Amino acid sequence: MSNNYLNKECVTDFLKENREDFQQKLLSEAVTVSSKINDILEKGNIDLLKNAEIVAHYIVENREEELIEFAKVEGVAWAQHSLTLAFKLEWVHAIRRTLWYFLYQYDKQNEEIESQRKTIFDLEKRINDNVDQFLNNFFIRYSDYKDAQLLSQKKLVENLSAPIIPVNSTIAVLPLIGMIDSYRVNALEEKVLMEISSMKIQTLIIDLSGTAEMELDVIFQFKKILYGINMMGCKAILTGLRVELVRNIVDSGVEIDNMVEIKGTLQQTLKEHL
Repeated sequence: MSNNYLNKECVTDFLKENREDFQQKLLSEAVTVSSKINDILEKGNIDLLKNAEIVAHYIVENREEELIEFAKVEGVAWAQHSLTLAFKLEWVHAIRRTLWYFLYQYDKQNEEIESQRKTIFDLEKRINDNVDQFLNNFFIRYSDYKDAQLLSQKKLVENLSAPIIPVNSTIAVLPLIGMIDSYRVNALEEKVLMEISSMKIQTLIIDLSGTAEMELDVIFQFKKILYGINMMGCKAILTGLRVELVRNIVDSGVEIDNMVEIKGTLQQTLKEHL
């Protein structure tokens, strides 16, 4: 096989000349994705066929830096629009199979050239390595973007799930709603102590009317929060304890009444303190 066989420009030109056949072959190799092409275009403004051509050309021409950068851009785009990773995996493998099919067609039209085994293996390794490079960088960037997005959303949920509401310059209310697990109570401890310090809170009213129960380990952690509030020179008041939660606390054997004032309702407590 002569050097002409590995001429990047010749192979690229061959792909361009057979662009429509390349697209049709690609669609036949990725049946699931083919039916979703228009949906993906509308949802994420991602033209799969056009992008497949770009990837194929970068692979054939061994433009590794551009291939990696394109993979990263694609990774973020798919993550932003929450597109299915299974589709991307099927699509890239379809590009791989289609590319090898057209390299075989290119070889057939040069069949008078004697094949050389080493050249074939070198070509196979280069193309497969480039496809894998694209996949690796795509998935890494996709995952990094999703992880950052999840972390941002988690912090937002933490703030929304533990809103400290100032009533006046020294009194604030912390309404707790829903299930309080170990993760949430740990985040709560950090937030409460920081807010007491920054807002100069002297009385923190913790309303538990929206919390039905706590696990044993959470009750112990909650006691630590109350202790920390006292250590900050702030008075803690619990309101709205429901029967289930009272039963949990009593059964746990954890004593909290020596470090906190307990009132029936938030309304009653605000009326007394304002």
